[in-house]
Amino acid sequence: MVERLYFGRDDAERDIADGLLRTGFKETAAYNAVVSGRKMLIIGRKGVGKSAICVRLALAGVHPGGTVLITPDDTSGEEIRQFELTGLAGDHAKSLMWRYIFAVRAAQYLVRHATEHSGKTPVAVRTLKSFLKANQELIGEAQASNGFERWLQGLSGSLSLEAFGVKAAADFARTSTEGARAAHRLKILEEGVRLGFVELGCAPAHTLLLLVDQLEQVWSADLESNSLIIGLLLAARHIGSQYGKALKCVLFIRSDIYDSLSFGEGDKFRSDELRIDWTESELEDLALRRAKASLGWELTAQQLWGEVFPPTIHGRHTASYLLPRTLLRPRDLIQYLNECQYTAIGNGHHDRIQESDVLAATRRFSEWKLKDLVQEYLVAHPFLERLFPLFQNSGYLVTRAALSHRVELTQDTLHREFPAYAEALTLDGIIRTLYEVGFLGVRRGNGIVYAGVPLLPVQPHEDEFHLHPCFREALGATSAAGVSVYDRQVVDSIRSQVVSGNVHAVARGVTRAGRGYTLLGRLERACRSILDLIARSDGLPDEVRTEIVAQVRRILDDTEHAPYADPPVDEDRIVLEAAHYFHTLASRLRRDGLDGSDDADSLAARLSERSTRLVRAVGGVAGSSGES
Repeated sequence: MVERLYFGRDDAERDIADGLLRTGFKETAAYNAVVSGRKMLIIGRKGVGKSAICVRLALAGVHPGGTVLITPDDTSGEEIRQFELTGLAGDHAKSLMWRYIFAVRAAQYLVRHATEHSGKTPVAVRTLKSFLKANQELIGEAQASNGFERWLQGLSGSLSLEAFGVKAAADFARTSTEGARAAHRLKILEEGVRLGFVELGCAPAHTLLLLVDQLEQVWSADLESNSLIIGLLLAARHIGSQYGKALKCVLFIRSDIYDSLSFGEGDKFRSDELRIDWTESELEDLALRRAKASLGWELTAQQLWGEVFPPTIHGRHTASYLLPRTLLRPRDLIQYLNECQYTAIGNGHHDRIQESDVLAATRRFSEWKLKDLVQEYLVAHPFLERLFPLFQNSGYLVTRAALSHRVELTQDTLHREFPAYAEALTLDGIIRTLYEVGFLGVRRGNGIVYAGVPLLPVQPHEDEFHLHPCFREALGATSAAGVSVYDRQVVDSIRSQVVSGNVHAVARGVTRAGRGYTLLGRLERACRSILDLIARSDGLPDEVRTEIVAQVRRILDDTEHAPYADPPVDEDRIVLEAAHYFHTLASRLRRDGLDGSDDADSLAARLSERSTRLVRAVGGVAGSSGES
């Protein structure tokens, strides 16, 4: 069963070719909004499924009309970013560029589509065919491809419009600027395309859909790149007024790119926006769909998460363990589940995936995602990778005060390495960046909020942050305060002795007195004192409280069992190990995120004090100190 299990490809282009995007596709609200025409601006993080919707719509028979996919690549990036027309502002020059590209692709579609209609080809379509031939744009459907360099030259160069009865030398003599001439040419072409749609009479039954995707390939976080995207938005909005229902444009834009834009007409796109976000239940359903598609038979959720996968991981329902460790994106889920399957096969587990397989896959997946985060934001935040050591081998919970101390130690180095980003490499700038990219969450009320929609920035009064579960394994930050588990090796042997012993051994333990018994009593009182302080510490984060209480109770439980062991245990060793643990825990609280909190300070001080007293008691004369 496990060998047949498969969850698909990482990227939509390959997933549609030999993956599960055809058979395991989930029609989300975002997808239906695009198909219905209610939304034309699809926004989301890398991996949330924007391209999946795009390539799905491009499949034959999915959209009732035609589709044309426009995807600029990095080879044309510099040319289209630097495109200018004298006499026009950058945004409007690039808007004309996109409008020209849309008009050419629409003309190509009309010429091809007209052959599917019976009867005589409309005059307007024949005119478009002559225009395309004259400008070397008449290519067969099988050859149709992006040609940004050719398109740029066409708009700014000697575009032939004789097919429309226009001779450039005479008819453009009065236009003074390059921008004005390009706008005049484009207006003629767009009118010709509009007439082509009217005379062919397909709309609205066969609306042409222009799909623009992978804009991150040509975006560089500079003014020219922003103008490129703003120009695209303006051109897409122009489509509706120019061609009516005959032509629609859908844009797929990464959220970090869209959110970085600032232009006066931005508020006019609000009703067109749709941000893709996934819930855990939606992703769980997606996993089930893809598992069914790969296995070829009906599979229930109970079977997937109880028979194919183990029912629990570390005591938690498997889906509840896996999903929070993704960034709630389909790509993450596909990679994570495929790695679990691959690990199981590698470990010889062919019938079902074991808990050990999931745990091993979790570590590798976490390492992947940490590297992927760097690549995802390399353009906007090239310093991101240098911030990760601030959280290495520490607790996943960190306060603003503790983070301030860590940043202070590295700030000069960061400023030297990234002088252009000095403003972003302050404490507030680092917190803002790490929150916006999803690396850190912030406590709000009773929960932890990670970047999503609406994206409310971190507020000045918010001072408790959590490393996202996705990255904790890779950074060795798997506990709230970096608390290690108390080593029970010695006391495990005590328990076995008590269980296998008899009532006489127990009786001897109960009546045993002297120095060892006194030491264990002191350790017991120290544990109860610490637990009492934690119970009264309202300002201590719940995760830290739960974590520390669990470990101190382990020590207390083991201490209470020690007197009953037969043969007798080494009380000195037990007390010294506990004292060392208290000391280490206090150091962790101060170093890894909680120093600066009054309750945490008090707890760290109490732990240090008890540790010191216990060490002195072991090394001193029995009964000499009178400490409790």
